Amino acid sequence: GYDLPDSKRLVNSTRQPGISIVASDGTLLATYGDIYGQRASIKDLPPHVWQAILAIEDHRFYNHFGIDVFGIMRAAYNNFQAGGVVQGGSTITQQLAKNFLLSEKLYKATDRSLRRKIQEVLLSVWLERTFSKDQILEMYINRVYLGSGVYGVDAAAQKYFSKRARSLSLYESAVVAGLLKAPSRYSPRSNPKLADERAQVVLAKMVDAEFVTQARRNAVKPALNQMQQARQDVSLGRYFTDWVIETLPDYVGVVEQDVLVITTLSPKLQKLAEQKCEEIVVLHGLERKFQEAALISMTPEGAIRALVGGHDYADTQFNRATQAQRQTGSIFKLFVYLTALEYGFTPQTMISDKPLGLRTWNPKNYGWKSRGDIPLKDGFAYSVNTVAARLAKRLGHRRISDMAYRLGWTSQLQKDLSIALGSGDSTLCEITAAYAVIANQGRRVEPYGIQEVRDRRGNILYKRPKAPGKTIIAPQHAVIMQSLLNAVMNYGTGRSAQLPHACYGKSGTSQKHRDAWFIGYAAYPRLVTGIWVGNDDGKPMNKVTGGNIPAKIWKNFMLAAHEK
Repeated sequence: GYDLPDSKRLVNSTRQPGISIVASDGTLLATYGDIYGQRASIKDLPPHVWQAILAIEDHRFYNHFGIDVFGIMRAAYNNFQAGGVVQGGSTITQQLAKNFLLSEKLYKATDRSLRRKIQEVLLSVWLERTFSKDQILEMYINRVYLGSGVYGVDAAAQKYFSKRARSLSLYESAVVAGLLKAPSRYSPRSNPKLADERAQVVLAKMVDAEFVTQARRNAVKPALNQMQQARQDVSLGRYFTDWVIETLPDYVGVVEQDVLVITTLSPKLQKLAEQKCEEIVVLHGLERKFQEAALISMTPEGAIRALVGGHDYADTQFNRATQAQRQTGSIFKLFVYLTALEYGFTPQTMISDKPLGLRTWNPKNYGWKSRGDIPLKDGFAYSVNTVAARLAKRLGHRRISDMAYRLGWTSQLQKDLSIALGSGDSTLCEITAAYAVIANQGRRVEPYGIQEVRDRRGNILYKRPKAPGKTIIAPQHAVIMQSLLNAVMNYGTGRSAQLPHACYGKSGTSQKHRDAWFIGYAAYPRLVTGIWVGNDDGKPMNKVTGGNIPAKIWKNFMLAAHEK
């Protein structure tokens, strides 16, 4: 017999839990899993929302009994004329039957066509006898797939136009209805032009079906620019939202229900960060031989406000801010000098900058003419390698490694003095958080992007505790370290990044110009920002140092962020 499924399944179909990620101001950043909006009821929606769907999918919906005999005959005739299948005759009721009731368990691939077609017809007639037309249409518009992981008109309205289905205009409704045929092809986000062309077809069909008058149709303005906007917003912070999804289980365990994740990201700062990185890569990438720039900007407490994981998310989803382990170069000197301060050195301690020959290691200076003994502060400001090497020799590599681990460094450091000049690898996120400890008056900083997680009913599943990190650097040492970072900006290697007001930072370049870094912070904006520039394959760049390209991105971003 033609076994029919249980009607209860229509109301509860299984699906992936939907995760909606919003920025700190509530802007929707991304959705993962299967996203269903709130249930839209026919009587609450403006008629044009569902009429657009009927016009394009099944304009005789209210007149047939589940099977559109005229439709099937017309489709058969047109297919016969064309010598192939150009039209289907499926009604909305049949589509509902096909998509939601005929589970894989009911039929095997072999008996697809005929057995399935008969089941579909029987089911359609049964649906029409069990539910009212309004109920069938409502089930359909709340469950139909509309691209980008969204199901139903309300979720589509939120995804593409950042509004509820009840607020959709006639034009927007036509765009949504146009998605039914091929959701990814007609997406206003990926193909605004095609989406608009398809919407025009839907509007013409609405006139044919007498749902709208020709005059009202003529009054509709094509909103291409609005769709371009939707397209720009879609990619905002994608590296960040992927990172949030990866870390989410650490906060709430395995996600088995729909959740709303409220993050720390600021859309304004994120837009700026993406623009500033993009500008520099486009301007200097070719001649200076680098392809990638990454940026992370956080509050001194570790709340991430902006994150750029690379030049082109569509091209590669690899996140260079959180995943790439790169050689740190002079950026590592923060740990050397902090250790020195803890062991009684002061900014005025005099140290020789002359070359020093150790049996296995001969550290050299770049572009630095030896002056003899110089104050520790100048050694840091000018990033003199031989000064850092002498400090390391006196302190020992173990104490310096311990300092790095204390500030959040995770990868294994070599057990020799070469670590003092940055032979170790770290991620931009991790090393920026270490610098944030100084901005945070010596308190531990754990970078985070999740502020709060709620379920669909608004119950709080996780909330970021307000507790300040524990003190891991004596406040007086943090203050002295800050004065050294300030010297870098005032007269040292970070001069080109200097802001018109108090700022603190450090540049770094790894061997053969493979990596260039700049990490710094200011009182205004209250942000600790780290920049890395380089190539994924580790190819050397053309004379890029932390003090030129990364410093430029840092300054451009911090100035613009200050204005905002």
